[in-house]
Amino acid sequence: MSNECTHDCSTCQVDCESRKVDFRKNLREGASVKKVIAVVSGKGGVGKSLVTSLLASEMQRRGYHAAVLDADITGPSIPASFGITQHAYGTDEYLLPVTTHTGLQIMSMNLILQEATEPVVWRGPVIAGAVTQFWTDVLWQDVDFMFVDMPPGTGDVPLTVFQSLPIDGVVIVTSPQDLVSMIVAKAVNMADMMNIPVLGLVENMAYFKCPDCGKEHAIFGESHVAETAEAFGIEHTARLPIDPAIAVMVDAGEVESVDGAHIAPIADVVEGLLK
Repeated sequence: MSNECTHDCSTCQVDCESRKVDFRKNLREGASVKKVIAVVSGKGGVGKSLVTSLLASEMQRRGYHAAVLDADITGPSIPASFGITQHAYGTDEYLLPVTTHTGLQIMSMNLILQEATEPVVWRGPVIAGAVTQFWTDVLWQDVDFMFVDMPPGTGDVPLTVFQSLPIDGVVIVTSPQDLVSMIVAKAVNMADMMNIPVLGLVENMAYFKCPDCGKEHAIFGESHVAETAEAFGIEHTARLPIDPAIAVMVDAGEVESVDGAHIAPIADVVEGLLK
């Protein structure tokens, strides 16, 4: 019998349960996080940071305490979206997350660098270690929903997050191009391997609505979100438009002011985790 794992437990005779090791890290004393949701994609440039910011803002708007752990160490954009320019601070024992004007808590590499443009030239294991410390060394305060903005792909950092944090579900972000099925497949398969449920699928840049005639134009190709969701058994989807007004607000650090209507179907599912 081959020792190679196929991840199909129904056909396997090996007693893996007795040999499982729990790699999850504990929060520091005094910190509290109830639910953790990872925002992922099989490739970069599809808008994970935007979706992360919109979901966190929407949950904060609904009266919950939300937080963002920016796991994209080499390309952190979360602080700029929320208009945060100050640095994180703390003691010899812990760091305090930076809070936005609505009270949303954020920790990102750009909050501890001297300059926001300073490159992080680290190898994978060091980057993964920094992400783990954002979980273990930060005094997260009474967080209902933490959203983890993941780097693209399925490498060191995503694996570290899935193993080290108690992830309650993932939200997959994609775009309306022909390779969407492959992108989603990578993310779904990794979530399946880690036994983490997929909460929803978000298609970003889905269409542009003409302000004059009101017609929707598929700038990047026709939507594949419905058939893709059906193919992978994903029940909940959302489509985000190409909207210059959203880009202006994000660039101005005002993502919390963006209307959450488009992301609401996914926010509803996330909210259900506490009910």
